[in-house]
Amino acid sequence: MAQTPDPLGDPSTDPVLVRRRQLARWAELGQRLGYLLFGVAIVLFVVATITELPGAIVAAIIASMTLGSVVLAPSIVVGYGVRAADREDRERATATRRQQGNVSP
Repeated sequence: MAQTPDPLGDPSTDPVLVRRRQLARWAELGQRLGYLLFGVAIVLFVVATITELPGAIVAAIIASMTLGSVVLAPSIVVGYGVRAADREDRERATATRRQQGNVSP
């Protein structure tokens, strides 16, 4: 995920923006891990299908899907929240510049 430049100032000095970037990094990591776990479950399913569904592999598939869901769902929500906050900041900065007469509509 590419970081967009902050329209309101230096993100390294604003504690809200610093925390938002931390949350964005954790959300990205969580999404990668969650999707990886789903990929592992798919590979295990193919292996289990070929090897007549051994119980241990089926248990690993269930565990992988469960853990992937637990990690992925909140990561997606946090990622959307971070992007929405960034978008709102950009819109507010643009509106402020327009009110000050610095940007044409």
